[in-house]
Amino acid sequence: MADIALHDASHRHPWPAAAIPRLGLAGLQFVDGPRGVVLEGGATTFPVPIARGASWDGELEERIGAAIACEARSFGANWVAAVCVNLLRHPGWGRAQETYGEDPVLLGTLGAAMTRGLQRHTIACLKHFALNSIDSSRFLVDVQVSQRVLQELYLPHFRDCIEAGAGSVMSAYNQVNGQWCGQHRQLLTTILKQRWGFGGFVVSDFIFGLRDGVEAIKAGLDLEMPFPMIFAGCLAEALADGRLAMQRVDDAVLRQLRCQLAVPVGDYPPSLRGCPAHIALAREAATKAIVLLKNDGPVLPLQGVRSLALIGALAATANLGDRGSSDTRPDPGVVVTPLAGLRAADPDLQVHYSDGADHAAAAALAATSEVAVVVVGLDWRQEGEHIHPGDLAPILSQMPPPDPLLQRFGHRRLRPLWSPVAAAIAALTRFASARTGGDFASGDRTALRLDPTQEALILAVAAANPRSVVVLMGGGAILCEAWRQAVPAILLLWYPGQQGGAALADVLLGRVSPSGRMPFAVPTSETHLPPFEPRAPRVVYDLWHGYRRLRRAGHPSAFPFGFGLSYSRFNHADLQLQLDLDQGALQVAITVNNSGPMAAAEVIQVYAEPPGQLVERPQRSLIGFQRLRLQAGEQQRLRLTIPLRRLAYFDTAADGFLLEPGRHGIRIARHAEDDGLMLPLDLEACLVGR
Repeated sequence: MADIALHDASHRHPWPAAAIPRLGLAGLQFVDGPRGVVLEGGATTFPVPIARGASWDGELEERIGAAIACEARSFGANWVAAVCVNLLRHPGWGRAQETYGEDPVLLGTLGAAMTRGLQRHTIACLKHFALNSIDSSRFLVDVQVSQRVLQELYLPHFRDCIEAGAGSVMSAYNQVNGQWCGQHRQLLTTILKQRWGFGGFVVSDFIFGLRDGVEAIKAGLDLEMPFPMIFAGCLAEALADGRLAMQRVDDAVLRQLRCQLAVPVGDYPPSLRGCPAHIALAREAATKAIVLLKNDGPVLPLQGVRSLALIGALAATANLGDRGSSDTRPDPGVVVTPLAGLRAADPDLQVHYSDGADHAAAAALAATSEVAVVVVGLDWRQEGEHIHPGDLAPILSQMPPPDPLLQRFGHRRLRPLWSPVAAAIAALTRFASARTGGDFASGDRTALRLDPTQEALILAVAAANPRSVVVLMGGGAILCEAWRQAVPAILLLWYPGQQGGAALADVLLGRVSPSGRMPFAVPTSETHLPPFEPRAPRVVYDLWHGYRRLRRAGHPSAFPFGFGLSYSRFNHADLQLQLDLDQGALQVAITVNNSGPMAAAEVIQVYAEPPGQLVERPQRSLIGFQRLRLQAGEQQRLRLTIPLRRLAYFDTAADGFLLEPGRHGIRIARHAEDDGLMLPLDLEACLVGR
């Protein structure tokens, strides 16, 4: 088998499309980039999107988008697939790390911010449209969903990104209600292009995202990637025999040209990659993402501590996320691990390290130190993008041989890229991996606990030292019920990017207060989650997942959606509401005071509690939020504008969003299960937009 690790084209060059040199059109140059540009050559690796979702910081996400876009341009790319807003229906999804969380308002706000940042310098690619949230069966699963569920839960965040200016949308591999997403007319044309007024172009997911070329382009797909294989084999004949109108082809071409010509002209030198400003941004993002889940005592911050036992193999590992299409490959020397971060943070702090393989030795080390910090969790071997080889044969059988097509259309730039792609397809078909060693093969998780060895390590260390802190790494939910009562402090570090160790040291030592909030709810049992069968050929999506499902069933979370502790204290007071029907908005005002000992950030969360008399509705749903940093003793009056559409439900008969008449509760809360402050809001029935 070819050494795909050495010849992986997706990490060597942008993927070209729509280039016409004789007309001076350099084309669309595609790179992936949810956590940074995937090309080798010094690009910055940021925390994964789910970590940035925990920051609840749209302004930060826009800056990260602009940084990724600038670095992409330095490689010659002008089209960046960094806006992944697939809803996290089940926190065991293998690609949970690539999205922002389980709630459409959180996804829409952060996805729109990333879109704006990317569009300053490139074309933003929004993916995967739509209902793509199972990985192990993504090439075959048929997602059954009602129009109400589709419009209320699985589309609003895509619409937010379109309204923010996204230039392109990538269709998903899966089916929705019996139609492949790459040829789904309702999604691609009726909703996206007609209802939402999307003026950009729709691209297929790579290689396996296109089944019937004629049906796809008629349904609204504009571009096949990474090569014109199926399109090239059928479109000319379909035009000749009248099955396809030239106007549709012209429209697809025009959409691509408009986006290509709109990319700003500018100088983007290689020195932008990993520049000091972007490294500082990666550290800021990693710091803001850290969630303090527990802090009894309090144990944290570690002030006045002179000796620390740091335990666990992940403490000395560059653990950046999965090794699928979002895989970044920074030089190992630039990645700050927890061990390196703590040793660099304070030269007077004695950091004694053990990989934890010998539990007795780790416990003995913990017993002789003032504090023990255990770093455990997941890596690419437990979760990530997955390709099941048995699903590819039916798709590959539809593809014409690529070499004649490349010769026919004269794609000289494509030919050097095809050889590694062909090798990758062969490897995927045999080993379900993009690289030697199975790096692609982890997929979805149905068991959400740590492996028994790691749980035993935590318990051994906690028994030896009552001042034990557990640091969790990963991208999806980790159930902690077997050990969370045994330790006084738990931090969630995620996959924190190349500055994660420095960020962790800042938080552990109290230089920065933790301010992350959970972007999904962590239950006490997998049985409280929606049914999840990674190889299911058919699945039904309803309104009930995440914090909505837990509340409906009466199951308190282990860690609720929106939850996170701080080293400071915040008070909320004087909640006021003002309804503006002319503008279709609700104005919410609240006074926030930092009454604690240090500067810190609070995340103000606004939830709606509808009457639910006309149709069953979630008892509480997020409708808005704002991150706010205050100095110790500082007070600020915060005002949020919330679209009324977020309070509405989708009425199938009216084919639009309808405000339910009656009393709605508007609640300011610290998380989805917090009582907080509530005021009633009486609404009349009216349509608030389609």
